[in-house]
Amino acid sequence: MVIDSRAVLPLKLFLLGLFGILVVFQTLSLPGQFAYMAKESPDDAHLRWPLTAVAVFLVLCAQVVIVSTWKLLGLVQKDRIFSNAAFVWVDAILWAIATGWLVLVGLLGFVGFNADDPGMPMLLFLLVMAVAVVGLLMVVMRALLRQATALRTDMEAVI
Repeated sequence: MVIDSRAVLPLKLFLLGLFGILVVFQTLSLPGQFAYMAKESPDDAHLRWPLTAVAVFLVLCAQVVIVSTWKLLGLVQKDRIFSNAAFVWVDAILWAIATGWLVLVGLLGFVGFNADDPGMPMLLFLLVMAVAVVGLLMVVMRALLRQATALRTDMEAVI
């Protein structure tokens, strides 16, 4: 699979860069942003730590997706993607997406009931919908992987 090998290395490099950027966000940018928000808006200072925790958790969910994708790419390189080992990583992606989606829905509910401007609830609604689409797409991809794995197993039994 020449095309796979040409695509896997750049994808791994981009995943590595994305993971690094997310670590910076998780440890420096997000906590700093919410500290600045608390200093600039003392009325909302009580939200600093809950918002920091939620934001860091959502970044953690994205990092789980990145690590799982990295592991799946390793299986592609070894030509073992159509095996039961792939389902562990696909399931990790699904759980991370589902957990992140639930947190976003909770955040949307909180912000929606407390916002005086429709901008942030609309943005959160957009994120909830986008994450739902990605999650459902992963469910379909998992079903396709299950079918392809079964077909490969059948073909190996015939050969």
